[in-house]
Amino acid sequence: MHINEHLVLVTGAGRGLGRHIVEAFADEGAAVVVNYRSSADNAREIAATIGADRAVAIAADVTDRAQVDAMFATAREYFGRPVTTVVNNALPDFLFNGDAREKADRIGGEAFTAQFDGIVKGAVNTIQAAVPGMREASGGSVINIGTNLFQHPVVPYHDYTAAKAALLSLTRTFAADLGPDGIRVNMVSGGLLRTTDASAATPEAVFDLIASSTPLRKVTTPADIAAAVLFFASDWARAVTGQNLVVDGGLVMN
Repeated sequence: MHINEHLVLVTGAGRGLGRHIVEAFADEGAAVVVNYRSSADNAREIAATIGADRAVAIAADVTDRAQVDAMFATAREYFGRPVTTVVNNALPDFLFNGDAREKADRIGGEAFTAQFDGIVKGAVNTIQAAVPGMREASGGSVINIGTNLFQHPVVPYHDYTAAKAALLSLTRTFAADLGPDGIRVNMVSGGLLRTTDASAATPEAVFDLIASSTPLRKVTTPADIAAAVLFFASDWARAVTGQNLVVDGGLVMN
């Protein structure tokens, strides 16, 4: 199935990286579901710009399975076909500023619970809601958005990093379990992105330091991540599943 034949659902797509991913799929001719939790105006503006024939904005908190099921049902009714690509991009509220994060001797368990609920539970909810439609379509693609921080922990984002590491394990176990249905599950892991709403609080000196540490001498952009997501959704990746592609200018080399 070519990208322009896919119905793509991107969680947390009202702003930041999610918006770039939605727009990248739309540029390739795919139909898109712009999921949002609180960014209603932004999500509706994105969908309106793409056009009502190929985009719809739907609210759902991905940690709430009932809301997720309703979102998939609405998307199917709107487009008349099932979702065939899911991009798990939604994040719980998080400030990407290492100086403002709790260090190891002070961070509380509630911080980890919030991140695991939003990142891991949210992904489980969306994947499980998508599976029946993907089976009906004889296959599909799930792309989880990860991070290079669990391989290169340069900032103390303990809760966020732990949840993303768990998401990688989920990526691999779900890939093994869903592979016989033709459903591929992969992860794209970026570094610090220059710049999204989430990374806007990051000091400029940190961006410059990371850029100087990469072989490409640049900080990854949302467009770079979106391009890798498109690859995993495309026929070019038809034999690829359970993989984690690190897109960070070569800072982390597997």
